[in-house]
Amino acid sequence: MADVAHSLTDRTSARMEQVLAGSRTGPRAVLLFAGPAVIASIAYMDPGNYATNIQAGAGYGYALLWVVVLANLTAMLFQGLSARLGIVTGKNLAEHCRDGFSRPTVLVMWFVSEIAAMATDLAEFLGGAIGLSLLFDMPLMAGMGVTAVVTYALLLVEGRGFRPMELIVGVLVGVIGLCYLVELFIAPIAWGEAAYHMVLPTVPDGAALTIAVGIIGATVMPHAIYLHSGLTQARVKVRNDTERARLLRFSNIEVVVALAIAGMINIAMVMMAASAFHSGNPEVAEIETAYHTLTPLLGGAAAAAFLISLIASGVSSSVVGTMAGQMIMQGFLRLRIPLLVRRLVTMAPAFLVVALGVNPTQALVWSQVVLSIALPIPMIALIVFTSRRATMGAFVPSLALRSLAVIGAAVVLTLNFVLLAQVFGVPIPFLAD
Repeated sequence: MADVAHSLTDRTSARMEQVLAGSRTGPRAVLLFAGPAVIASIAYMDPGNYATNIQAGAGYGYALLWVVVLANLTAMLFQGLSARLGIVTGKNLAEHCRDGFSRPTVLVMWFVSEIAAMATDLAEFLGGAIGLSLLFDMPLMAGMGVTAVVTYALLLVEGRGFRPMELIVGVLVGVIGLCYLVELFIAPIAWGEAAYHMVLPTVPDGAALTIAVGIIGATVMPHAIYLHSGLTQARVKVRNDTERARLLRFSNIEVVVALAIAGMINIAMVMMAASAFHSGNPEVAEIETAYHTLTPLLGGAAAAAFLISLIASGVSSSVVGTMAGQMIMQGFLRLRIPLLVRRLVTMAPAFLVVALGVNPTQALVWSQVVLSIALPIPMIALIVFTSRRATMGAFVPSLALRSLAVIGAAVVLTLNFVLLAQVFGVPIPFLAD
């Protein structure tokens, strides 16, 4: 089986080289390069997004859809820059940080990034476990055990080459998308109103602004920025700048398509919550409450589709989070620990949270706080390295793109600090009701 998987990856790599050399063309040629952005896109539809989107739709209907669109455009920008760094330099972001900063700085960056990876996995692991627990009526701890076994089994596939893992994650993304397509057919969506609010910014009140801050402020995930640069760095041999430019073009297309799909799934989450909960149950804000409320409102099929999508999200994002953690450690410290040890370390906080009786949704909130603290490190580092001509050569992004990245970083980081201030009880005047 391993030989078959390796040969699949080898065949894919050989065909990629033919496309870059110009001897193979057409739409199917472009599909050969799909994969890295699909894996990275999981970060934008993980269980942490579910609670935020449900709260937005239940509390404010379609009014905050424009925030989801804006957040998705920001994600496209930074994931595109991350992919560019890996393609052009052949090194991932963590490796650039290791080589470009002092040893003490690197150690601090690694430590904060590891904590962020564990916080990420906490949210993702809990999400999958909650879905299994609700769908099969099992204890939450049992759901976590099943999630642990499934994610570890999927992680073993990574050793068989890049393509098998990309195909598995792609299938799970498809499951999430299909579930929300079913939801949209079941829920009575006001399509005209939804389209209107996607393009017209409105903030009904201070509490709505708080939710908007949450959606944007937690959009760009630290592990996704690190991971994408590593997924693109060694997939295919690039022999000259012409081939490198062609590969960048394919990568940009994939980033736009993959994150557009992730964005549409998030939009569908908000629309489902708006349709099902806004009129009679605007207080719905937790995943468990949403499931139990969906059944009498839209029927068992809608509730089951919701949980299936949550399980697929939790499992796939937990797998990807572990991959990112491995890449961060290897990039910063040149260390690679056994996969089982890595999996045990990253899922330990989730088991501890459940064992202590902590509310799972509250744990998700606090994991987002940790991510907010860690986010400036990869985001600023990415802008620094992609802006250096010594690093990127002729592939330094245009001034307009670099300016957008700086503006985007300033907005996202400001919103993250606002989130932190709210969590720790610091009054924010412009968020007052």
